[in-house]
Amino acid sequence: MNHTTIKLRLTAMNFLKFAIWGAYLTSMGRYLADVGMGGQIGWFYSVQGIVSIFMPGLMGMVADRWVPAQRMLGLCHLLAAGFMAAAATYAMTAGPDVAFGILFALYTASVAFYMPTLALSNSVAFTALTNSGMDTIKDFPPIRVFGTVGFIVTMWAVDLMGYMGSYHQFFVSAGLGLLLAIYSFTLPNCPVAAHTEKKSLVQALGFDAFKLFKERRMAIFFIFSFLLGVSLQITNGFANPFIDSFKNIPEYAETFGVQHTGILISLSQISEAFCILLIPFFMKRFGIKRVMMIAMLAWVLRFGLFGLGNPGPGVWLFVLSMIVYGVAFDFFNVSGSLFVDQNTPASIRSSAQGLFMIMTNGCGSTLGMIAAQGVVDHFTSPAGLTNWTPVWYIFATYALVVLLLFTVVFREKKAAA
Repeated sequence: MNHTTIKLRLTAMNFLKFAIWGAYLTSMGRYLADVGMGGQIGWFYSVQGIVSIFMPGLMGMVADRWVPAQRMLGLCHLLAAGFMAAAATYAMTAGPDVAFGILFALYTASVAFYMPTLALSNSVAFTALTNSGMDTIKDFPPIRVFGTVGFIVTMWAVDLMGYMGSYHQFFVSAGLGLLLAIYSFTLPNCPVAAHTEKKSLVQALGFDAFKLFKERRMAIFFIFSFLLGVSLQITNGFANPFIDSFKNIPEYAETFGVQHTGILISLSQISEAFCILLIPFFMKRFGIKRVMMIAMLAWVLRFGLFGLGNPGPGVWLFVLSMIVYGVAFDFFNVSGSLFVDQNTPASIRSSAQGLFMIMTNGCGSTLGMIAAQGVVDHFTSPAGLTNWTPVWYIFATYALVVLLLFTVVFREKKAAA
């Protein structure tokens, strides 16, 4: 298989993978608020983090030891799509009387199998590129950018079809998930680790990746991955309900941002698509520490600009917030996965990617969304009206503290003399 064919196949994989997520990730909060579950938004987003504490690592271990990563990717997408379709069907039949427990259980089962695919697809891509003699830092970002394109496409589709406040977004996600499940089984093979020597139980189960914490630099990297992961899902969960809340203010009710919140928010993903292409330059010129610092500063601006803006005269501040999101997300997530790939042995690479997911989308995201829901609830009146400005400033202050700590603590690996 030539280089062009491999890149095209991996591009299609990334497009579909993130299109599945884009169908509901930024609009689910609107649907939940509309069916009376505004107080549970944090739980729906934090459960993605809860399952990411163990599922990516578990699936990564299996992919490292027993089942080729591309097959595990297909199985996970098949199960995720099935449970998402069940959640959509239940929501359709229940209508406005949808029960939190049932919808939450089906949704949780779906994301439990979807979240590991974020790390598994990286393993598939890195393995295919490496086995073909390509440079992952140079060749992966242009492939990964089409994942963002897929995310944007389904965001726009859900917005323009009027599905942001509807269960139909879950049906869209399920259909795309089934398509990718089938496609995954045709991807280039990712051989499991050879069993050429006697291994301990810890090694056989793939817990080797946790030994990375014995290395001070890697331990610090994973700890700050957790701290920065706190910020990852906050705007995905609350940006849509926040901007939509301006519909209750007459001067903002007919603005484009309020009428098409999904399209406005999609500027974040458009920015993300462009920023991915900057990663090879920034990684090679500035190194992982400065790239991570830039990401952390971008999170400060992401939250702070939301606190300052509005959909009317202040919409330009919202637009700036969307633009810096690309830097905040990509310079952390994509650069972080590349850093892990370059600093771990091949035998535990899938497990290491799973560990990165545990620290970011697992522990960090879970704590972040639970805490964020608490902050939002604190500034929400009994009548259901939220004073959003201090909410965003609190999030911005947290990101600033993390930036300052990282600047002092993390050290780059010294180049060989």
